[in-house]
Amino acid sequence: MDSFVVFKISASALDAQRARMNTIASNMANVHSTRTQAGGPYRRKDVVFSAMPVKSNPVEGLEGVKVAEIVEDTAPSRMVYEPGHPDADKDGYVGMPNINVIEEMVNMMMAVRAYEASVAAFNMSKGMFMKTLEIGRY
Repeated sequence: MDSFVVFKISASALDAQRARMNTIASNMANVHSTRTQAGGPYRRKDVVFSAMPVKSNPVEGLEGVKVAEIVEDTAPSRMVYEPGHPDADKDGYVGMPNINVIEEMVNMMMAVRAYEASVAAFNMSKGMFMKTLEIGRY
């Protein structure tokens, strides 16, 4: 029976939220990228989470979280009239990434809050283990 399973669950949540924040940062960094190696404008990416069983889990039903995959958003690119742009089509329109900066900022704030909640759960568990060890000292 692994008594440290709560740390494994918190750590999996921290890792998943870190991946989410990195993906959001990549989206924000490419908000004006009109040309990629695949051709066309940058496509917004999103993280998909899934439940992950924790090895040596003493309580049935407790699971951690993992990044199942990082998917591209299928929303169409924004077409902006910019006839002088090198990537403009014959009508003067440029395909811009399908990224909404406000939406990305809200997603980033949610990821930060989830990260902070996981850190708080980790620290609370650590505090309980430390108090348990103090009981044995007396």
